[in-house]
Amino acid sequence: MSAPLLRVENVGKRFGGFIALEGINLDVANGERLGLIGPNGSGKSTLVNCLCGTLRNEIGRVSFEGRALDGLPAHQRTRLGMARSFQLPRPFTSLSVAENLRVPLLYTVKARSGITHAGADLDARCHDLLALVGLESKATKRPRDLTQVEMRKLELARAMASDPKLLIADEAMAGLSQSEVNDIVALLIRMNERGVTIVLIEHIMSAVMSFSQRLVVLVSGRKIADGKPDDVIRDAEVERAYLGQ
Repeated sequence: MSAPLLRVENVGKRFGGFIALEGINLDVANGERLGLIGPNGSGKSTLVNCLCGTLRNEIGRVSFEGRALDGLPAHQRTRLGMARSFQLPRPFTSLSVAENLRVPLLYTVKARSGITHAGADLDARCHDLLALVGLESKATKRPRDLTQVEMRKLELARAMASDPKLLIADEAMAGLSQSEVNDIVALLIRMNERGVTIVLIEHIMSAVMSFSQRLVVLVSGRKIADGKPDDVIRDAEVERAYLGQ
């Protein structure tokens, strides 16, 4: 069996006397589609922040492709191949949609090759990302001209601009209609088919179930379930703690 792309070992995080995470163990395989669910306050965002380097876990270890990430800042983790999208998109409002992608593309090229301009290659990569998320016709528009679902697509494209091996998508569908949710799920699956491992944090169970190959549940900072989605949602503890049954 090959080593996991991401390994989380006994991770714990405290805020003063409050235990936000306790004894989290998790492996994410290369190419996997993993759903991460839990009620508000369960520790999902704290775990993501510890994985991405925004927060530092006091206990345990996070490794990526076998390399320990302890103490590594967020931008260096991005260079290694970890990316995340945010629930609330915050694009550069004064830039066009295409320019919003060129900024992280330029950062990625410079960080990995030292080149500060990439000409036609940069333009091609920008066009490829726009085509991937279906925003080619909006390339010259400003973010204010986009619909809510288009803003979410732009946010995912910005995360993909760093050419990640692992993408953590944080509530990319909140507030969308069912047809828009289906659109984002299909987009995430296309990204996965390109070879990107994806961890999806989401409250919309229909989206989680249709996307995920495996499901992990957090409650009160602990992992209470980990397995096939159909098995996990039938787990008695998950039903009591999360599904309210």
